[in-house]
Amino acid sequence: MKFFKALFGNKEEKPEEKKKNEEAKNFDVLKYDGVRALRAGQAEYAIRCFTHALQMQDDLEIHDYMSQAYIRTGELTKAYEQLQKLAEAQPDNQQIFIRMANVAYMMEDYGAMAGACEKAMLIDDKTPEVMYLYARACIGQDDVTNAVAMLTKAISLKEDYGDAYLLRGETLLKNGDNDEADEDAQWLLEHTKDNEDVLTLKARIERAKGNSDGAIDYFSKVIDANPFNIDAYRERGELKLAAGDEKSGNEDIEYAKELTAQLPEKEGDEGIEKKVNDKYKSIDPYGVF
Repeated sequence: MKFFKALFGNKEEKPEEKKKNEEAKNFDVLKYDGVRALRAGQAEYAIRCFTHALQMQDDLEIHDYMSQAYIRTGELTKAYEQLQKLAEAQPDNQQIFIRMANVAYMMEDYGAMAGACEKAMLIDDKTPEVMYLYARACIGQDDVTNAVAMLTKAISLKEDYGDAYLLRGETLLKNGDNDEADEDAQWLLEHTKDNEDVLTLKARIERAKGNSDGAIDYFSKVIDANPFNIDAYRERGELKLAAGDEKSGNEDIEYAKELTAQLPEKEGDEGIEKKVNDKYKSIDPYGVF
């Protein structure tokens, strides 16, 4: 009998092994149920699954998923805490610090954002995205000089970095450096087509230079690209009124007010989710977003 039991694997499982195997199975079920829930947009259920799984054993991948789930629910501080745990476990992983910078940006904690960027730069100071994020942190702290310097470095590392050109142009314009801002706008116009952000930048540069006709023309192009751009209607209306075109100017301003009235009072979960998706699409290793 013993021979046949050994031959056909009919050996009884020890209680300790059985318990260990059951826990491992339950852990996997909770983890992957959480992942499926997250992919299906059920962030709160995903968090419950991940929380129970982490009570069984620590898992870096779950901490990562957990951070993304917390972002979906708008719990940014908790998301940041999950990323901190990842950073402690993998201090040489630059992508973790990039994510921390993105979450800190959404929290409007520009000090934490700058700190995450600095740690990312210690790992690799040739990453254009890190320079771009650092520039955003500088802008948040009203440090225009370093912001422009970081964006210039980002562009030197990636010559076709359109987002960096756009942010530098916007920053220079706000600082009153109209001619330098216009150089960035011209580059963007040559390398993009019908981009409302680029067209808005150019329109505002023309307005700052006192070229009302040019500004009105570019604001009209913004509206062609996006017929629901509130700022474009409002600013074009102001320019028309200043030029003496009261009828058309008032029409633009009234339409801007109508569009504003249609906006939701508060940003809901869908708005938060879209913001998060936009930021995470390029740095999501597990394809959750």
